Amino acid sequence: MKNNIEHQATLKRLERFSRFTDSSIGIPFTRFKFGVEALIGVIPGVGDAAGLILSSYVLFEAQRLGVGWRVKSRIILNMLIDFFGGLIPFFGDIFDAFFKANTRNTKLLKRYLDERSKKEDL
Repeated sequence: MKNNIEHQATLKRLERFSRFTDSSIGIPFTRFKFGVEALIGVIPGVGDAAGLILSSYVLFEAQRLGVGWRVKSRIILNMLIDFFGGLIPFFGDIFDAFFKANTRNTKLLKRYLDERSKKEDL
C-alpha cells in the first residue's frame, strides 16, 4: 500500500512538472499550449541543454521508483529526440512546442506503474 501511495504522489508531482514544462502557456483563441521548456529552447544551444537537464527529472524519478531498463531507455530516447530536434534552427523551436517529451515520459511512467500495480494485485 505504501508503494502505491508513493507512486501516486510521484505521478502527481511529475504531472505538475510536465504541465509546467510542456503546456503551461496557452495561445489565445486556440487550444494549443506550450511550456517553459519550449520557451527557453529559443536560446540557441543553452536553452536546449537546459531543457535536457529539466527533462532528466522524470528519469531521476523513474530510477528512484525502481523502473526497469526498458522504460528508462524509452524515457532517455524521448529526451534525446527532444534535445536533438530542438537544436535545428527555427524548426527545432516549433518541434519543442509539439513534441512534449516530459508529458510523453510521465505518461510512459504512469502506464508502467499501473501495469506493475495490476500484476502485484494478482
